[in-house]
Amino acid sequence: MENNHRGLRLALFAGLASSALAAPLPALAQNASPEATADNSEEIVVTARRREEREIDVPIAMTVNTGEQLEERGAADITALQRTTPNLTMQVSRGTNSTLTAFIRGIGQQDPLWGFEPGVGLYVDDVYIARPQGAVLDIYDVDRIEVLRGPQGTLYGRNTIGGAVKYVTRRLDPDEPMLHVRGEAGSYNELNTIITGSVPLTEELRVGGALARYTRDGYGDNVNLNQEQGNRDALAGRLSIEFEPTSRLFFRLAGDVLWDDSNINNGHRETPGIGAGGTPPVLDSPYDTRAGIGYRGQVETRGLSLLSEWEVNDHLTFKSITAYRDGSTHGDGIDFDGLPEPYFDIPGFYEDHQLTQEFQAQFDYGRLQGVAGVYYLDGMARGEFDAILGLFGITQVTSGQVDTTSLAAFADVSYDFTDRFSVSVGGRWTRDDKEAEVFKANYFGLGIPSPSAVPFGILTNYTNERTFEEFTPRFSASYSLTPDFNLYASYGRGFKSGGFDMRGDATATPDTMRGYDPEIVDSYEIGFKSFLFDHRLRLNGAVFDAAYEGQQVPAAIPVGATVVSRIDNVGSSTIRGAELEGSATMTDWLTANFSVGYVDASFDEYVSFTAGAPGNGIPCIANPPSPPTAVGCYADVANLRTFQNTPEWNGFLGVTVHGPLWGGQIAVTPSLSFRSDTSLFETPNPQLDQPAYQLVDLSVVWTSENDHWRIGLHGRNLTDEHYKTGGYYFPTAAFANSVISFYGPPRTARLAVEYRF
Repeated sequence: MENNHRGLRLALFAGLASSALAAPLPALAQNASPEATADNSEEIVVTARRREEREIDVPIAMTVNTGEQLEERGAADITALQRTTPNLTMQVSRGTNSTLTAFIRGIGQQDPLWGFEPGVGLYVDDVYIARPQGAVLDIYDVDRIEVLRGPQGTLYGRNTIGGAVKYVTRRLDPDEPMLHVRGEAGSYNELNTIITGSVPLTEELRVGGALARYTRDGYGDNVNLNQEQGNRDALAGRLSIEFEPTSRLFFRLAGDVLWDDSNINNGHRETPGIGAGGTPPVLDSPYDTRAGIGYRGQVETRGLSLLSEWEVNDHLTFKSITAYRDGSTHGDGIDFDGLPEPYFDIPGFYEDHQLTQEFQAQFDYGRLQGVAGVYYLDGMARGEFDAILGLFGITQVTSGQVDTTSLAAFADVSYDFTDRFSVSVGGRWTRDDKEAEVFKANYFGLGIPSPSAVPFGILTNYTNERTFEEFTPRFSASYSLTPDFNLYASYGRGFKSGGFDMRGDATATPDTMRGYDPEIVDSYEIGFKSFLFDHRLRLNGAVFDAAYEGQQVPAAIPVGATVVSRIDNVGSSTIRGAELEGSATMTDWLTANFSVGYVDASFDEYVSFTAGAPGNGIPCIANPPSPPTAVGCYADVANLRTFQNTPEWNGFLGVTVHGPLWGGQIAVTPSLSFRSDTSLFETPNPQLDQPAYQLVDLSVVWTSENDHWRIGLHGRNLTDEHYKTGGYYFPTAAFANSVISFYGPPRTARLAVEYRF
């Protein structure tokens, strides 16, 4: 049966590949002109390869959203990219309001614990954001966002094994002052104010900034504490100074800050609880909770960067990017049991900082172009959480710190053999040095132990260091059938650093002190990018095949009456898929945007501790990391596991009707996005996993003829779909048989009024 199923999937993959590559070929005879003036004819300039290029010329599968497009769709933050981007998962992490969960083509990171490395790299103006806390970036003062799919191990290096997301802010106008003021009001008493502006002080010096205030009532309530949850209370700002003393010198000093005091978002129990007051039933609203832990949260992030560019001549430019970032996450924590009693409550905090320096040399000698450079990161991430275990009468403290020093050298060079045929070769050497301090101990009593408290059992107390080193090459070839139709093929390797498990129990599993190994992916891709029918149709497509080795997956190992954490490099897998996206101008008043993604991801080997084996018929492996015990052993359970946060199918369709109205232009955009069945963890679980669903949105935007006024009405999730974005699964009596889910936003509407000059 499995062989037949795999054969069916391979046949479907082959069909998608041939369809994606063959679909646009009949249109080549149209000889599309780059001077066409249709709505989708604008050739977006991107910096995916760290140099300015037309998007159609870049041999990378990527989706580009301009700031204008995102605002017109009513996108509030970068998680809105999930709706429109093929094979992308980008969501608010479970139990938070501002921590990011991101996956591209099945590769990412769900657990935001300090010390874990993301699988999707996030960049703000080429500055790498190392931690997911505070990374749910709001959409304001943004020029464009580029989503690069597939490993970007050459130019972006660290932890872009799945892909990279580039948030690019606007450069300041050197000639005219600018001011945009936008007010928003919406469902759940939402009130937002966003102000952006800039002014040239002299011919060489200009200053600009943005300030955003966000408030909203909660989507649900904590019925035990009589407090709202899922609310918004945040203040964010950016300030930049640009200095251009000559036409060949440019400097930009930029700073940003975020204060987010939104309440903690505790989960909704999917199963009836147990407690002193009886058996409370499941709450009707998926946004409500009975959590007993506090509700207050506090997230702060800050960043400062200096960009320096020196155009030596028409062929050579030197660039330096210096940046410092830090952040902290404090609050009352997460209630894992979702009940008033403290069966499993975890207060905690995270803190981090990073210093990065990158030097680049960009060159363009006609047929030879490229970029080379070096990169340095010095980062620290630390935290603590206190697991309050009510039935045992104890509190288990887990704390630690990871210091990371990363050094890399990279180059990516393209050569145009002819006007149509180009080859690119790149490589990056990366060395990560990590030092970890991990402490874990049990204390009598319930609650955060005092500094003078003495543990009755120290489970983990070690310091260790490891070095991870890898060379990641990339090769690509491009052939332009016409100036507006480009074929490409590429190979790239991705690398995600290893590390140490901050939750590891060295008493039960001593090998946790050795840490876990890196992940490696080798990805092959064939694709095309095109403008067709006099630029009335833009169509891009790609098929890919990736070999993924050493996935880092948290595992729970039974030890006595409880379980302990372990990070396993579980084995290997194969990821195949296809993507198709584009836009079409059908008439002078009707346009459309669309995308579809398909991923066939399956484990070839998944070696993990399996409770009950071999008694349940699953054989132990010959050389296990740990010997068999009375409750189980290590076994290959690849046929019982699936990829998390990776629906097999996903897609988007948006249609815009536009025309004159009341002395301006109006655009009406209904849209539909869909995702097929999704598993929240590698082990499928019908109580947690999300069935297929679709989201219906509608935006109506009127813009005055002089472009000074814009009024938008944005409805999101109009059918009020309840869909899960995360969860926890602790179905044992010690944890009150807890199965908890976190849900995406319900139906909302927002009115935005903006004045520009």
